[in-house]
Amino acid sequence: MSDAASSNPPVGVVVIGRNEGERLQRCLRSLVGVGRTIVYVDSGSTDGSQDFARSLGVEVVALDMGVPFTAARARNTGLERLLQLAPSTEFVQFVDGDCEVAPGWLEAGARALAQDETIAAVSGRLRERFPEKSIYNRLADLEWDRPVGDEKSCGGNAMMRVEALRRVGGFDPTLIAGEEPELCARMRASGYRIVRIADEMALHDLAMFEQRQWMTRARRHGYAILEVSYFKTRASRGLFRKQIVSALVWGVGWPIALIASLLSFAWTLLVLEGDVLTAASIGLLVTLVAMRFVQFLRLYRYGLNRRLGKEVAHKYAALLFSSKSANVRGMAQFLWRRLRGRRSQVIDYKAAVPAPVQPAPLPGR
Repeated sequence: MSDAASSNPPVGVVVIGRNEGERLQRCLRSLVGVGRTIVYVDSGSTDGSQDFARSLGVEVVALDMGVPFTAARARNTGLERLLQLAPSTEFVQFVDGDCEVAPGWLEAGARALAQDETIAAVSGRLRERFPEKSIYNRLADLEWDRPVGDEKSCGGNAMMRVEALRRVGGFDPTLIAGEEPELCARMRASGYRIVRIADEMALHDLAMFEQRQWMTRARRHGYAILEVSYFKTRASRGLFRKQIVSALVWGVGWPIALIASLLSFAWTLLVLEGDVLTAASIGLLVTLVAMRFVQFLRLYRYGLNRRLGKEVAHKYAALLFSSKSANVRGMAQFLWRRLRGRRSQVIDYKAAVPAPVQPAPLPGR
């Protein structure tokens, strides 16, 4: 498949995936027939994904799974093959295999990049395909809904300027997550901008139905934010400082303080029998509980302001609190592997999760 002669500037597409099943079929069908060079990078699928892609005329690259897999490595490999097939490609649309690209997005993204040479990456509105299927899908849809304008980073689905990617050296293939923010940090340090526009970009199929998946995703996030913020390039140093501090405060500091205050209260009440110390212990307990309540209320009100409804807003606040401990476990996992000199290991929260099969049209389709 080659770029259409009328494409100006030339835009190519790199899709990555592993055992995405029907989700990949929807993804590729949304892209074929638009006159673009499309490369699908497969990471050891056993569901016939490669054969299906080839049946549509899509170029397939099978990653060597003897080398540790990361999405960043897959995207770099796809871009390399894309430029071999279409050397004149100026912009590349990266797509995860669980996403369906919206009609007209490739043109909208290319137009935004062509109009401003300072923009290195552009993304649009990403929506969750089945937000009503689970609280986790609903919260992901909320996560995708970000303001239009300049951003610090984009997600895995974005259109990027090939020149900018080459200038900064592409994605860091060693990162198991957080590869887009780290890349965008290097791009911004080189004078480029990362921009989000209002156009519909894609439908995403998270397919998350269990809390263990949510917690695994949070653990992966903790692993990534520590590595990106303090163990990579100077450009990304401190990028997730606020999130790391929040995880440490609520995932470690607050529980330890609560346990210590309970032990202190019991000790002063049962052993020392000191009125002053007992009152101080009670005061500390009340303060800690009040801190938690105020923070929970803040998150709850944020959910209400985003029109989640009372029940969902309550679950939203509870899940964010529970994810802090998972973030900390992910950070601890990273530090432990680093101390032992081991490579980063992919943390997969989507394993063995069936994709929903009911089609859902994109807005305006």
